[in-house]
Amino acid sequence: MQVNIRDAEARLSELIERAQAGEEVTICKARKPVARLIPDREPERPKRVPGSLKGKIWISPDFDEFDKELAWSFRSTRAERSIQR
Repeated sequence: MQVNIRDAEARLSELIERAQAGEEVTICKARKPVARLIPDREPERPKRVPGSLKGKIWISPDFDEFDKELAWSFRSTRAERSIQR
């Protein structure tokens, strides 16, 4: 369906309802298409499959171990670290 801008302004609610119903509405200016009114559809998300990453992720055995040197580097200033060494 094609309508000129003036008709589109006057019948916007009707055109939106038609677009929601699946119809594409082309808005023209001087008989040249300038815009399209189309239905808004949510993109389909891929279905989640529990366990699909099994065997693809590895966690190191020492993942939860506390690294004192790393913790010290965040807490102390550069001057404090040079004195300690």
